[in-house]
Amino acid sequence: MERKRAGKKYNDEFKKTIVDLYHAGNSVKELSSEYGISEVTIYKWVKAFTPISSEEGSLTPKELAEIQKENLRLKQELDIPKKGYGHIREKVTEAELNHFIEKYKEQYSVQKMCEVLTIPRSSYYHSFKKTVSNREQENQKLTKEIQRIHVKSKARYGAPKIHKILVNNGCYLSLKRVQRLMKRAGIRSITKKKYRPYPSKEKVVQLTNLLKRDFSTQTINEKWVADITYIPTVRDGWCYLASVLDLHSKKIVGYSFSRSMTSELVIEALQNAYTAQKPVKGLLLHTDLGSQYTSSEFTQHVHKYEMKQSFSQKGCPNACIESFHAILKKEEVYHTQYPDYSAAKVAMFQFIEGWYNRNRIHSSLGYQTPQAIEDQIRKTA
Repeated sequence: MERKRAGKKYNDEFKKTIVDLYHAGNSVKELSSEYGISEVTIYKWVKAFTPISSEEGSLTPKELAEIQKENLRLKQELDIPKKGYGHIREKVTEAELNHFIEKYKEQYSVQKMCEVLTIPRSSYYHSFKKTVSNREQENQKLTKEIQRIHVKSKARYGAPKIHKILVNNGCYLSLKRVQRLMKRAGIRSITKKKYRPYPSKEKVVQLTNLLKRDFSTQTINEKWVADITYIPTVRDGWCYLASVLDLHSKKIVGYSFSRSMTSELVIEALQNAYTAQKPVKGLLLHTDLGSQYTSSEFTQHVHKYEMKQSFSQKGCPNACIESFHAILKKEEVYHTQYPDYSAAKVAMFQFIEGWYNRNRIHSSLGYQTPQAIEDQIRKTA
């Protein structure tokens, strides 16, 4: 018997011919003996090149496997964003392409994605060897600190206040850099613009204005301003917050929350302020000309506490207390839907006592909190 030659390679035409002879009636043993091919190899060829009949025609397993491989390749090329890619290639950075490949490398082969996206594989692998610059490392640390301050403020702080806190903590950088890092990280303040109602045309009796827009003070409990604002709820409709603010510390020294806007509302806010602060005789209390503040009941309490009552003139806003209410709306109310009066009351307490008085820094106070200003004065008194 002729010895079989090991390692010999056969082309597809040769293999198909052997398979045809097999189907023509030649046994595998005869073919093996005659052509010097192992029986195992012949059986493999028979399996690979024997057509499989279907409605679409006859295909051999090998042809079918090649078609499936080609279909997979086409599918991957379609899945990988290629359509219209050529004319925008110059606008796509290498870093963006590397990021895309890294993101989808478990789903598609790196080689295939590099082919479709026309980027050398060497460029992709080389990108991992690049070292981050000292500047970028510093920016990453600063961004984390900015995020921490932003979260602590419940997203209420913008770049100026965050910049001031960073400087106070020993991070010496410009405000513009903070703004750039915040923009890159998508960090922004949640504050919204205040709603401004149309002015009333109703005639109002003018009363004495002792403040005369002189907001200067030497110490706490010298000049207070008071006002009322509206707080919406789902089930209980409009509720009302009456606030009393110290012009020196900007602290809310007294407040009251109610379902109705009555004289009792503003009287309770004044009582709370007086009880908490214990001001000396002669404190100036400035309000608008609202009926609650001009009522005889409220005036009696002002005289009882030996305060001097002052009123804004028509068309002159009570700027300082309105500024507080604007902050309240922009930083809290406009971002929350209160289900009822009780929920809104708790929220007002948390904002005033837990945030505004004790934790919110004010640029007009040298980036200190109202409570810190008051504490400093009481320590030196």
